[in-house]
Amino acid sequence: MNKQWYRGLFLVLLLSCAVVCVSPVFADNTRTITDMLGRSVTIPTEIHSVLGTAPPTSEAVYMIQPDDLIGINFDLKNSSYVPDKYKSLPNVGGQQMGSKLNYETFQSMKPDIILYGYDPAMGNDFTDIDTIQTKMSPIPVVACADSTNATNYGPEIKFLGTLLGAEDRATSLNTFYDDLYKKVTTTVASIPEDQKKKVYYAEGPDGLKTDPASSPHGQLITVCGGNNVAEVKQGSSGGMAPVSMEQVVSWNPDLIVAGDPKFYKSVMSDPNWKDITAVKNKQVYLIPNQPFGWIDRPPGVNRIIGIPWLAKVLYPDKFTDIDLKSLIKEFYTKYMNYDISDAEVNTIITSSGLTT
Repeated sequence: MNKQWYRGLFLVLLLSCAVVCVSPVFADNTRTITDMLGRSVTIPTEIHSVLGTAPPTSEAVYMIQPDDLIGINFDLKNSSYVPDKYKSLPNVGGQQMGSKLNYETFQSMKPDIILYGYDPAMGNDFTDIDTIQTKMSPIPVVACADSTNATNYGPEIKFLGTLLGAEDRATSLNTFYDDLYKKVTTTVASIPEDQKKKVYYAEGPDGLKTDPASSPHGQLITVCGGNNVAEVKQGSSGGMAPVSMEQVVSWNPDLIVAGDPKFYKSVMSDPNWKDITAVKNKQVYLIPNQPFGWIDRPPGVNRIIGIPWLAKVLYPDKFTDIDLKSLIKEFYTKYMNYDISDAEVNTIITSSGLTT
């Protein structure tokens, strides 16, 4: 036999050995899961690095398994109540308010997995997930659902806990959420519709942007028993539909929750607002937003602590048994990764317009 034949045989044996030796190792280091869309996705057996494609999903990871995050969809460097090691997380952008994913950035960071948040109400769905997976390849893309649905956070929390090996923390967070949600919704269910407070969600420095009850951005008002007065179409994925002063006057809300500190500071002395019932009765409150919003921005699991706060804002006499200070301390210490002091808790409460 000639030398070429022997050389060919040698290459075949070498390749066969490579398959035998490498394949079992590869198989031992991966697992196949079913994501929240029902897709079969092969991921590493152990996950140590994660990127999310939008704030609600990234924040859920921050609350469940924060050390797995290698980037986030916004800046934390100037935020309050955040440990220094998380303030340095890079802003990788993402799919929010019309933005498109920067595939090169995600791929260059080489996360073990990418979490894609499914939320039709936020303007994104799963129709493009196959395209995203192709562009992110070989990094697996895992779908998460209902990341902005305040009435049903449980499945996402449980899914992420199992996925990231943080079942105990996820179970604890779900218990915290379930207890608050049931307590508040059970109480407000007994309030007749004609006795529910009319609420206006004032966004922007002039207070003339808002979100209706149909929007995930305004969802917590309904959950906590408020009647959202905004009769406007839901805005884009970023929300904040513009309204006129005349519309707000005609709605004449009993209570205003403000998303912008500038508006909160000026509204009581602004002549344009002086005849509105909420202003006349000094029923204007500033939504806490550090490090993430309690009612919105983003409308993710960060809003769990907003449930007892808004319930006490709307119906203080019906929720005297809610110990807001204790809940804030537990929420921040256990799930926001920050050992908050009593003084800081008091600052959050009083800055929002509530008394301690």
